[in-house]
Amino acid sequence: MKSSLVLCVALAVSSGLVLVAGYSWDSDDPEYVLVNNKCQCVTVTSKIIRSKENPKEEILQRNIRILVPLKARENISDPLSPLRTTFVYRMTELCRKCDPVEIELGGQIYKAQQSTSCDEPETCYTYDRDKCYTTTFPFSYQGEIKRIQAALTPTSCYKD
Repeated sequence: MKSSLVLCVALAVSSGLVLVAGYSWDSDDPEYVLVNNKCQCVTVTSKIIRSKENPKEEILQRNIRILVPLKARENISDPLSPLRTTFVYRMTELCRKCDPVEIELGGQIYKAQQSTSCDEPETCYTYDRDKCYTTTFPFSYQGEIKRIQAALTPTSCYKD
């Protein structure tokens, strides 16, 4: 069962590489990044292209790039947790923007956010480089075992 899952992932990854390699990137039209979720390894871009059926017509093309992190753990802060075998991607979660933005309405400034589901924790398949992840491990010193906390992402845990 586990070997067939690995085979399916390997085929999906290699197929994705073939599709990306066959895609033409030679275009003068700018491509805009809509979502760059490093936590779930997803990038969504869009650009305007000419229609193949009607060259006078322009259409919006969206590209979704998903990297499946191999050897990702269920609990990314625990290196001993089991490997993750299920990855779920929901566009509503990827596109949510929880940072409040100031907008002006009727001469007054209000703070608003574009999503209503900001209280739910984000599922992370890899390390978010902006977040500090730590774990504890047993450390033997002079015959005594101590539990020590270590940073898994040191650059985000320690500021210079």
